[in-house]
Amino acid sequence: MLELAILGFLYDAPLHGYELRKHITALTGHVRPVAESTLYPAIKRLEKAGLLTRETQPGAVAAPRHTLSLTEAGREELRRRLRAPARADITDENRWFTVLAFLRHLADPREQADVLRQRLDFLEEPASFFYAGERPLRAEELDDPFRRGILTIARATSRTELAWLREMLTSLAPEAS
Repeated sequence: MLELAILGFLYDAPLHGYELRKHITALTGHVRPVAESTLYPAIKRLEKAGLLTRETQPGAVAAPRHTLSLTEAGREELRRRLRAPARADITDENRWFTVLAFLRHLADPREQADVLRQRLDFLEEPASFFYAGERPLRAEELDDPFRRGILTIARATSRTELAWLREMLTSLAPEAS
């Protein structure tokens, strides 16, 4: 997810490391804060792989600043990752939001629709946070008001996302809907 976010934000525009960290933190929020000790090794890995470049510029007052930019290979790597997201990128909500934040970088609406369809398929699978054996439990089956609340909120969120996904799929690939 971190590498995808780095590639995605740098696809939009070259950034300094601090700016990049702020953008990623805004996207992932309090759930997954990005520490410098995590971000900078990821940047170095991507730079070593030829996916981004670093240009040193003199600092206004203090130390020099490094501007990070994507190479063409970095742009293609982002598009490759968006075309073929890992299962966890589809099923984990925070990772899904990272994919969704950059899906516009796939120029072909059919490719965008393929990714959205994967999320739709996942959301249509019977699931719950709580089970009786192998059977997923519904909110109405729980006595615990807090667990019932979790399922009620998840259901409302899911319904909204399902409606949005279906609407997007219709607009991206009307013949396939």
